[in-house]
Amino acid sequence: MIKVKFENKDQQAFFAQLRKKVDGYFTQEKLQKTGGGSIIVKALIMCAMYFIPYFILIFVQPPLYVTVCLLIIMGLGIAGIGMSVMHDAVHGTFSEHKWLNKLAGASLYFLGGNVYNWEVQHNTLHHTYTNVLHVDEDITGKFLLRLNAGEKRKFYHKYQHIYAFLLYSLMTISFLWKDFKEIGVFNELSKTGYVKKFNSTDLSVLIISKLAYIVFIAVIPLYFTNISFLGWLGGFMLMHMIAGIILSVVFQLAHVVEGADQGLINEQGCIESAWAVHQLNTTANFFGKSKLFSWYIGGLDYQVEHHLFPKISHIHYGKISEFVKQTAQEFDFNYNHKFGFFSALNSHIKMLKNLGNNDLIVA
Repeated sequence: MIKVKFENKDQQAFFAQLRKKVDGYFTQEKLQKTGGGSIIVKALIMCAMYFIPYFILIFVQPPLYVTVCLLIIMGLGIAGIGMSVMHDAVHGTFSEHKWLNKLAGASLYFLGGNVYNWEVQHNTLHHTYTNVLHVDEDITGKFLLRLNAGEKRKFYHKYQHIYAFLLYSLMTISFLWKDFKEIGVFNELSKTGYVKKFNSTDLSVLIISKLAYIVFIAVIPLYFTNISFLGWLGGFMLMHMIAGIILSVVFQLAHVVEGADQGLINEQGCIESAWAVHQLNTTANFFGKSKLFSWYIGGLDYQVEHHLFPKISHIHYGKISEFVKQTAQEFDFNYNHKFGFFSALNSHIKMLKNLGNNDLIVA
């Protein structure tokens, strides 16, 4: 495998002009590019949705119907922390203070994930080589799924639009084993210079954090409450499946939809677009009228803006989208917007059917 390069000097003017507009806006309005006080308030709300039900379940042990409601809230909290707290923090946009970014980013450990793995897989690989097969793991080698036309189509893929959402719901549960699998993946990719090799310190943090999570999510509830193992397992699955389906769908609606390119590489191992134009071509928005929904999912309905400016907090994406759309029109580039969640969801389902039934993407 050779390292992919972006080659199109003629397109570089697009991002230079766009960045000038965005930087000018922050200078003129005297704004920080980080989240500020509003994102800290949101972080406290999202963490409360996760931790308060946890302690109620441990110390109060409420009736079954209350327990189920609390587990649903915890699932919403996991997804909320992932999208609105951890995501910004690991990108370094939660706060202007590095220690606060690290603290907020460490919330991922309480969800069963690993900060280093997320940073490499998401920040480095997904954000640089979006939708590029064998490099962007978000669309590569998914169990029973074909999310890229470059992967071999199997007979069962024709049904993937039916069973995909069940697999999506397992996203956060898969942290328990996927993070260990990443060791081999990262070590292989390090040979081409995409990432550094997984070292002993990273491995130690991975093992210790996983053990700590197991104690937090399994040992303490089973030891301090009267719940049976099967009861605990059912609650664990319910909580994580709610979180998993929310997180997976939100991320999939940005890249596996109609009109989002698949990141094709030419014979020389190059993508014939400038990096910023590649992000524009492979990413889609789905922001609509619901500000509450956008607030909850951490502005990830503005994925185009996030991919172009990952070092700017999501609280600014609404305004930035005006500059992106305007500049894309000036350069005659497509600005892929699905006009709301359900429109994007429908487009994603169509894309799953397309990839499941055709060797090439049907326009």
